[in-house]
Amino acid sequence: MLYYLFEYLDKTLDIPGAGVFQYITFRSAIALMLSLTLSTIYGKKIITFLRNQQVGETVRELGLEGQTQKAGTPTMGGLIIIFATLIPVLLLTKLNNIYIILLIVTTLWMGTIGFIDDYIKIFKKDKQGLKGIFKVIGQVGLGIIVGSVLYFSPAVTVREKSATPITFNQTGNTISQPAKEIKATTTTIPFTKNNELDYAQILKPFTDDYQNWAWLVFIPIVIFIITAVSNGANLTDGIDGLAAGTSAISVLALGIFTFISGNIILSNYLNVMYIPNSGEMTIFIASFVGALIGFLWYNSYPASVFMGDTGSLTIGGIIAVLAISVRKEMLLPVLCAIFFAESASVIIQVSYFKYTKKRFGEGRRIFLMSPLHHHYQKKGYHESKIVTRFWIVTILLAIVAIVTLKLR
Repeated sequence: MLYYLFEYLDKTLDIPGAGVFQYITFRSAIALMLSLTLSTIYGKKIITFLRNQQVGETVRELGLEGQTQKAGTPTMGGLIIIFATLIPVLLLTKLNNIYIILLIVTTLWMGTIGFIDDYIKIFKKDKQGLKGIFKVIGQVGLGIIVGSVLYFSPAVTVREKSATPITFNQTGNTISQPAKEIKATTTTIPFTKNNELDYAQILKPFTDDYQNWAWLVFIPIVIFIITAVSNGANLTDGIDGLAAGTSAISVLALGIFTFISGNIILSNYLNVMYIPNSGEMTIFIASFVGALIGFLWYNSYPASVFMGDTGSLTIGGIIAVLAISVRKEMLLPVLCAIFFAESASVIIQVSYFKYTKKRFGEGRRIFLMSPLHHHYQKKGYHESKIVTRFWIVTILLAIVAIVTLKLR
């Protein structure tokens, strides 16, 4: 909203200084400060409201140290993240930008699913919350929306990478033909020289008209990524500060990719896919990071509030959509390695337990407890130590991901 106001002040009234709002870097800085302020100052009011409404965590008998002390701690704190993200976004971004629209829809969609889940757990006294099938339906629904928009919308394009040089005989100088903005289902493969893959190529052996049927591959991939990352974030949210901290680091790294991919000069210099209008997502990312850091003010050990599924499902959905939009989804196993490790630990534990129970008559476990962070708790590590070490691992992996800009 403010963007359009300052655009009017600059172009119509020619007020000095109003043009600064045209710069993504300036608006991103303002968004970061505003979201951080909102989440820290008004976060306290939301926590107080949740406590007054008796929206508290119930005790689950997991046999973990400090578990009882957390009983009654307000949950649904993901509302802090959602509000602190969306308010700066609504004020500072171009609201007609297709990527911003998708991210707002993602935030509200996944936030609603998580809110319903938390509501059932707290007010209906059902510890299972929303049934898994309905969560999956919601995630698949969002995947269909995001995948369809990214595939079919004419506003979503990429810049054609190759251009034919033209030589001017009089001077001997060469310039390149203007590259076209085209519809494509290409993505980036990390650590490779010719680092672009077109999902449509998967159908090439089956039909000559494979480009027109690429959505049959692209949309299911989008659904899978959104489901996997949102569930991974949900499983990671088990101890104070873990999900919020690792997410902030991963999203910050994605912000670097987004800014470069949306800048024609930097993308050309680094030989990165240029995605027109995607730079606007940098402002959303700045707002999201500010909200996550502000939330950590209250969620760090010992937590004054838990994000609940309202926050964790939203975080996972946003990260997935950001990565897909900027064509960096193949970096998610690196950027979100903690999420995937947590998910893998659960899958391995359950599968091995069922296998051994069927074969030996008794279930056996690989981990002391899953998800993975509970395994380390069982081994006697303090929550703060586990969280700090997981943060360090995420920072190292974020650096590795950023290095892929040049290391091919």
